[in-house]
Amino acid sequence: MKVKAAVARAPEADFTIEELEIDEPREDEILVRVVGVGLCHTDLVFKATSTIAPPAVFGHEGSGIVEKVGSAVKKVACGDRVAITFRSCGECARCKEGLPAYCHTMPMLNYAGMRPDGSKALHCGSEDVASNFFGQSSFATHCITYERNVVKVPEDFPLELAGPLGCGIQTGAGGIMNSLACKRGSSLLVLGGGAVGLSAVMGAVIQGCETIIVLEPHEERRKLALELGATHALDPVKAKDLPAAIREILPIGVDYAFDTTGIPELLQATMGCLAPHGTLGIVGIAPPGTPVPGDLMSVVTFGHTVKGIIEGDSDPDKFIPEMIELHRQGKLPFDRLVKTYPLDDINHAIADQHDGKCVKVVLLTGQD
Repeated sequence: MKVKAAVARAPEADFTIEELEIDEPREDEILVRVVGVGLCHTDLVFKATSTIAPPAVFGHEGSGIVEKVGSAVKKVACGDRVAITFRSCGECARCKEGLPAYCHTMPMLNYAGMRPDGSKALHCGSEDVASNFFGQSSFATHCITYERNVVKVPEDFPLELAGPLGCGIQTGAGGIMNSLACKRGSSLLVLGGGAVGLSAVMGAVIQGCETIIVLEPHEERRKLALELGATHALDPVKAKDLPAAIREILPIGVDYAFDTTGIPELLQATMGCLAPHGTLGIVGIAPPGTPVPGDLMSVVTFGHTVKGIIEGDSDPDKFIPEMIELHRQGKLPFDRLVKTYPLDDINHAIADQHDGKCVKVVLLTGQD
């Protein structure tokens, strides 16, 4: 079957829109006609680092309509509307514990660019194209996915908005609601006001945090953070001494900090912002070799915790429906972050997102 896809062929080159061939779904696979797909920083990191060798199709926040199912698939049927999230095995100890983001086979199922047997689902003539990114590779008009990483979407919910719930929104909101489980009346520092950081702000409002501080260089994003419920929005140019800036607001420091930036110097400075027994949760992608932030004896003395977080510790089958309901109630208005672009304009969308002209890009295939 012919599909159109945004193909990464070199780390620094633009994506190219190409016609590819996609495999028929195997017995455990699902073919989805993609309606929309979120653009996530992780897609760009994998492209820039060639962690998956090119040519490759990325995209891991897809949503669409089920077109075909393999003989072993029972969870969904043709015509179902679905959001596509990360893949997990469902059998290991972490999956059975309700923590599929820490699945024992997470890297193989999500970051390898191929099926576990080494085959690829996309082809350009005789050339295989890396696929199965997060069990989907949804920068395309169709993608192959699996039961463990599809979640049905209600008929009354905008399907094109559902994809970002599968990663960026659940990472931010889930990081606060599930991973850190911020207590009502507590204080939180969010580093970065992109889609993940602003989702964290919305999650903090839901949790009832009393003080919510956002550090973000773009003025428009700082304004949006305040509109979404942040109590303070700091410009890093003016808050160069971050611990001092935080302690002007809260002399004892913050109960929780949540990093979306991965900037080593900022991570280190954040440790000086924590109150006794405070916790720093990290979702940002730091450069390889970055040490864990903090001074060991200070961590011991003040009882600090540094916590790595993947996908907001969420179980998508439970948390995505919860987020949809919170959106219905007006408590998770993540649609305010979204700007849509045609899939063909992916390079323009990346540039706009980088320049702060939009917060969350959703690429539309023009299908429904």
